[in-house]
Amino acid sequence: MRLLRAAIIALAAVVIVGSSADAAELLMYRRDGCPWCRAWDREVGPVYGKTEIGRRLPLRMVDINGKRPDIVLKGPIVYTPTFVLVGNTHEVGRIEGYPGDSFFWELLNRLVQQLPVTH
Repeated sequence: MRLLRAAIIALAAVVIVGSSADAAELLMYRRDGCPWCRAWDREVGPVYGKTEIGRRLPLRMVDINGKRPDIVLKGPIVYTPTFVLVGNTHEVGRIEGYPGDSFFWELLNRLVQQLPVTH
């Protein structure tokens, strides 16, 4: 039931992503030993790239202690995992922490709604 709900939420996000900026991606800031990152890896990681939203918003892993991508953030990245939705090299919004798979998809759907629409 949880996976079905998550799939429905992800599908709703696809409609929005389909009409949004094409240069969007999702960055996952993480660190070695992060138990919440490992939980995301187990619960969402295997299916993320197989979903429509995952294909439209490619996921890029970023080591919080490593080289950072050249994007404009709204603030510092402190917690791991932190998921940053990027559109045209600027942060659109973020999810700090990992609240579980159902909440992740719901929060990601809300973030996607913040992407600028292009015509």
